[in-house]
Amino acid sequence: MPSATEQIMAYAAALPEGSLLHPKALLHMGTRAAIDQALSRLAKNGRLLRVCHGIYVCPVETKFGRRSPAVEKVVASLSALWGETIVPSGGVAANALGLTTQVPVRSIYLTSGPSRNLTLGGLNIELRHAPRWQLAAPHRPAGQAVRALSWLGPANVEEGLNLIGRRLSSEDLQELADLRAIMPNWIAEPASALIADDFFAFSMSDDRRA
Repeated sequence: MPSATEQIMAYAAALPEGSLLHPKALLHMGTRAAIDQALSRLAKNGRLLRVCHGIYVCPVETKFGRRSPAVEKVVASLSALWGETIVPSGGVAANALGLTTQVPVRSIYLTSGPSRNLTLGGLNIELRHAPRWQLAAPHRPAGQAVRALSWLGPANVEEGLNLIGRRLSSEDLQELADLRAIMPNWIAEPASALIADDFFAFSMSDDRRA
C-alpha cells in the first residue's frame, strides 16, 4: 500500500492550481498524526508549500522549473475554505482602475475574517480585516471602485470619482450608486453628486435626440 506521503502527492498532482491541502481533507489516507508528519516532511523538502498553519499548496511544475501557484488562485481557495470575503487591497484596485500608477510593493488583501500573515514560497501575503463597506461587491468593478476610493481618502475622492465615472459602464455606475447606503458620508455624498450629474447629462442627450 502506498505511504501517506505518496498518496498525498498523487492527490495533489490531480488538483487545479492553487488548491489547498489540509489534514482534515486527507484523513482517508491515514491517521491525523501520519498526515501531519507527511505534510510537514513534504514542506521541508519543497514538494509542498506551507501557506499558514495546517494549510499547504502544491508548487506548479513548468518547463522552466517549479514555481508557486498564482496568489489570486490560492486566495480564492482560502476564501472558499474559510467562508470569508477576500479581495485585493484598495491600492491594487486604484492601480487597476488607472487612478494611480503606483504598483503596490506588498501583497495585501482585505478580508471579512481576522487579520493574518501568509507565505507562498518567498512571498509574504497580508490579510487585513476590513469593515463591511470596503468588501462590497467583491470581484466586481463597483466594489473595486469603492476600495479604490477608500485608498485615495477624503482629500482625493472627488477627483477619483470623476475618473471612475469615465471608466465604469452605466450598469457598474448604477451598482456603485446602490452601494451608497453602506458607504461613509465622505464617499456617499460626492458619489451622489456624480450620479446626479450623469443622470442630468443623460436626460439632456435624450431631449436633444427627441
